[in-house]
Amino acid sequence: MMSQKTPSKEELKELYDKDFPLWVEINLELLKEKAYHLVDWENLLEEIEDMGLRHLESCISYLAVILEHLYKWDNFRHLTYGKEKGGMGWIRSVNNARRDILTMFEIYPSLKTKLPKEMDKAWKFAVRNIEKWLEDQGQDPEKYSIPKECPYTYQEAMTRDLKKETKGI
Repeated sequence: MMSQKTPSKEELKELYDKDFPLWVEINLELLKEKAYHLVDWENLLEEIEDMGLRHLESCISYLAVILEHLYKWDNFRHLTYGKEKGGMGWIRSVNNARRDILTMFEIYPSLKTKLPKEMDKAWKFAVRNIEKWLEDQGQDPEKYSIPKECPYTYQEAMTRDLKKETKGI
């Protein structure tokens, strides 16, 4: 049983913004007691939905890194500055992101069918990062025609072997 006075539905909804950990604790206790009529269902359902998206969003972020670095590899190796010749760090980054995605797939197999549908979203993040990188290189992103639509397939993003393309560099 709940040791404290059970808040009203309105108080519980307010608690969601004011003291989230307490909101969780109270809703959990209400569920355990099967006091379903007192649960803040609106916010609880939103939280459950967010939990389901969290891991997919991580995979989208990894995919964005892959797309960004594939595009930079294909279009901007001539702009690379610093110690890394020809964007070799991009190859490592692509391979690391792929490994992270594959690990997520092992842990959460349902993501394997969801991630390929998120190429457009990942590309938007990649484009923003490419533009920022160009600015950091003293370049005007507007001078480059970065496509609005992703120029890569999901298959290419996940399997293209950039190491083979380094021959002769």
